[in-house]
Amino acid sequence: MSRVILIDVDGREHDLSSWLDDESALAEALGWALKPEGLCRGKTCVPLLGRSVLDALGLLLAVDEEAGVAAVAPSAEAHHREAATGKAPPLDLQDVDGNPVSFDDYSGQKRVLVTWASWCGCRHELGGWQALQDELADANVRLFSVALDNDPEESRPWIEAANPSYPVAVDTAHVTAERYGITNVPSVVWVDEDDRIVKPPTIAPGDDQFVDFTRISSEQHHDALRRWAREGVLPDSANAESQHRTDAEQLALAERRIAAHLQRRGDTEGARRHLAAAQDLAPWDWTVRRGGIAMTGGDPFLGEEFTSFWEEWDASGRPGYTPTT
Repeated sequence: MSRVILIDVDGREHDLSSWLDDESALAEALGWALKPEGLCRGKTCVPLLGRSVLDALGLLLAVDEEAGVAAVAPSAEAHHREAATGKAPPLDLQDVDGNPVSFDDYSGQKRVLVTWASWCGCRHELGGWQALQDELADANVRLFSVALDNDPEESRPWIEAANPSYPVAVDTAHVTAERYGITNVPSVVWVDEDDRIVKPPTIAPGDDQFVDFTRISSEQHHDALRRWAREGVLPDSANAESQHRTDAEQLALAERRIAAHLQRRGDTEGARRHLAAAQDLAPWDWTVRRGGIAMTGGDPFLGEEFTSFWEEWDASGRPGYTPTT
C-alpha cells in the first residue's frame, strides 16, 4: 500500500505515504513525535520497548487496502484504563452549522450529556429535554446534547424545530460514543462539578412518546435527575459498573469509521462491507447497526433490515437496554 488515508480517534483524516513503513510519519499523524526515548507529546513520553507505534499507543487498526483507507480505535485495555480514572473525557465538537461547541466549557457545573440521532425516535425529544433544562437551570445543571449522525443535515430539521437553548453538537465521527461507551440512543451520562462521571450511560428518554417501545418511563430518569440536581442524591444505578468493552467491539468502531469515509466518497458497497464487519464484531451496538442502515440510505424505522435486527435484539432480551434507576 503506497498511500493511505488514516482516520484517527478524533475522526480526523491524514493523507500519508507508505505509512506502514514509516513509523515516524504514523506517529506524527497521531499527534506524537518518535524520539530515541519513545513516543513523545509535550512532556509525556511512552517507551516503545520494541513495540510498534500502534501497540505502544494502545490502538487497534482496520484497513481497506484496495480503497487505501485505514482507521484506528483505542484497544479495550486503553479504553478501560481511561474509564477507570472516573473523569469525563473531553468533547470538542461542532454544532449543525460547523461552529465549535465543547462539553468542557461547562466544567464546574452538574452536566448532563444527552445523546440521540435522527435515525431514532428520540429525535422528537429535544423539546422534552428543554423543559427539564428550564426547570433545573437554577440548580446549576447544564444539558449538552449530541446527535450521533453521519451528516449534520440529517440532524438539522429536528434541531431547528426544537430550537433548544442548550448546546447541541453533531458528532459525525462518533467520538462521543467511543469515549463514553455509548452503544444506543437515547443514552444519558451525568457528570458532577468535579468532572467525574457519577452515572454511566443509561437509556433515558426525554419524554414518553415512545414508551411502548422503550418500556422505560421518562419520569423514572427525570425524577432521579431532579433529586441529584437539588439534593445531591444519586440513584442506585450510579454505582453500577460500566460494561467492559472487548477488542472486537472497539475494532468495530474503526470499521465504522472506514465505512463512513467510503460512503462520503460515494462507495456505498464498500461502506456496506465495512459495516458488515463492524456488525459482526459488535452485534448489539445500535450506533453501528441502526446507524449503519441510515448511513447507507436504508430505512432505520420500518425497513426489513432494521425490523430483522430489532426482532433478533428483542428476542435476545434487549441487550444494553437497561432501566435508568
